[in-house]
Amino acid sequence: QVQLVESGGGLVQAGDSLKLPCAASGPSFSSSDAMGWFRQVPGKEREFVGSINWSGLITVYGESLEGRFSISRNENTVYLQMNNLKSEDTGVYYCAGGVNVDQVRNYPDYWGQGTRVTVSS
Repeated sequence: QVQLVESGGGLVQAGDSLKLPCAASGPSFSSSDAMGWFRQVPGKEREFVGSINWSGLITVYGESLEGRFSISRNENTVYLQMNNLKSEDTGVYYCAGGVNVDQVRNYPDYWGQGTRVTVSS
């Protein structure tokens, strides 16, 4: 069993930056697991944001982020740094985990409950 707890969401202004942490715990979590982020904006399907391997040396990003988002990791916590936020970034951001970065991208083993980000223009 793995628990992922996201935090850091809230209301921000367009152009602001925001950093979301996600902490992993539980007996089934392995520090060698990859972790990552997805988001679901209103009216769209859940979208892959990016994933990072256990060491932090390998990252994979979704295609539509325009380089504004970056992922980092410190042991069992993964971070999503979001810069120059736009109103279309409004949505729920989910943390996920799995064996490697590609598995996290395609079929994660476990999910967090999500944290809501609202970007006001």
